[in-house]
Amino acid sequence: MQNKRPAVCIIVENLPVPVDRRVWQEARTLQEAGYRVSVVCPKARGFEQSHETLEGIEIYRYGAWEASGPLGYFAEYTLALAAQFRLALRAYARTRFRVLQACNPPDTIFLIGLFFKLFGVRFIFDHHDLNPELYEAKFGRRDFGYKLVCWAERLTFRTADISIATNESYREVARLRGNMPRERTFVVRSCPDLSRIRKRAAQLELKEGRRYLVVYLGVMGSQDGLELLLESIASVARRWKRQDILFVLIGAGTDLPRLKALAAERGLESLLRFKGHLSDEEVAAYLSTAEVGVAPDPATPMNDKSTMNKILEYMAYGLPVVLYDLTEGRRSAGGGALYARPDDPEDFAREILRILDSESLRRELGACGRRRIEESLNWESEKTSLLEAYATALAP
Repeated sequence: MQNKRPAVCIIVENLPVPVDRRVWQEARTLQEAGYRVSVVCPKARGFEQSHETLEGIEIYRYGAWEASGPLGYFAEYTLALAAQFRLALRAYARTRFRVLQACNPPDTIFLIGLFFKLFGVRFIFDHHDLNPELYEAKFGRRDFGYKLVCWAERLTFRTADISIATNESYREVARLRGNMPRERTFVVRSCPDLSRIRKRAAQLELKEGRRYLVVYLGVMGSQDGLELLLESIASVARRWKRQDILFVLIGAGTDLPRLKALAAERGLESLLRFKGHLSDEEVAAYLSTAEVGVAPDPATPMNDKSTMNKILEYMAYGLPVVLYDLTEGRRSAGGGALYARPDDPEDFAREILRILDSESLRRELGACGRRRIEESLNWESEKTSLLEAYATALAP
C-alpha cells in the first residue's frame, strides 16, 4: 500500500537504534503516521547488521568507536560523518526522502543537510545536547576546539528549517543562540512510552541477598557524575556503616574502565555491580525490583538545562528518585524526588538513605512520579508536537 506521506531519513551518531529510545520512538511515530522512515546510526554490540528492517523502518549502520580527548573526538566524528553521508546517499537512492533529521551530538551533520538541501530536502535539527557546554564540562576549557564547537552549533541552526528541542531551556537556546523564530522551534520531550512499559513482579534474586536495591541507568561519561556517585556509595558504607544495600549501575561509556578501577581502589566491590548494556527486558526487571533510582549529574551549565531520560524512566516504573537540585531535573521530577545539594555526595547519600528507611516516603514519591508520567510526561503527549514539526517543515 502506498504511503500517504513522503520519506524521511534520521541520522544519529551517539547510539544505534533501537537502543536510542528517543530516536526509535520518533522513527516509530513517523512510520505509524505514514512516513517511510530510514535511520542511519552506528553499530554496537548486539547491533552489528549493516542493514536491516525493524517494524517497517530501514536501518543503515556503520562501524564506529568511542574516542576520548579533543583529537580523538575529531577523528571519530570525521570518520562518522563520511560514513553517514555514504549511507544517507544510499537511503536517498532508495527512497528520495524529503526530510533529513539530524540528532546531535555532534553538530557536524548539518554538512550533510546542506548537501541534500540542494535537492529540496528539508533539514530538521533534533537538539539532544548542548555541545559547547558539553565540551567545557568534558575538558574544562574554552580553547580552539570549544570555538569550533560553537561555530558548528551556529551553522547547524542556520541550516535548519526546523529545530526540535527536548525542553524549554533548549528551545530558548535555539531562539537566543540560534536565532530561530519561535514558530520554527518545537519542544518534543524524551518521555517514556507507556504502551511499552509494564512494571512486573520484583525479582528478589537481583538484590543478591540485600534488603535494598538502588539503580543507576544511563551513559557513563566524565560529565555524568558517576565519580560523585561512587563517593556517595563510599559514604553509605563508611559513615553510615550500611551493608544492606546493593548499587547496580546499568550502561556504558568512555569513563567505565576508570570507574571500575576507582571502585576497586576504594573497596566498593561488595556494594556495587557494573552491568554494562542490558536488554530492555533486563532493564525492566531491575527497575521493577529497585527501591530508588539515582541521577548524580553534577551542576554544570549543560546539566542544569538538560532533561535526563533516566529520571523519567525511573518515574515511569514508580521509583522515587534522588538527584542534585538542577533546573530541568526539578521540572521533570517535581514531587517525585528528593533533591541533594549540588555536587555534595554526602548529602546525596543522606537522601538515598532517607528514602530507603521510610516505606511511606517511597510510596508517596513513587506514586507522585508515576502520576506525572501518566498525566503529561509521556510519549502520547509529545508525539503530536513531533508530527506538527514535520508538517511545518514540509509546508510550502
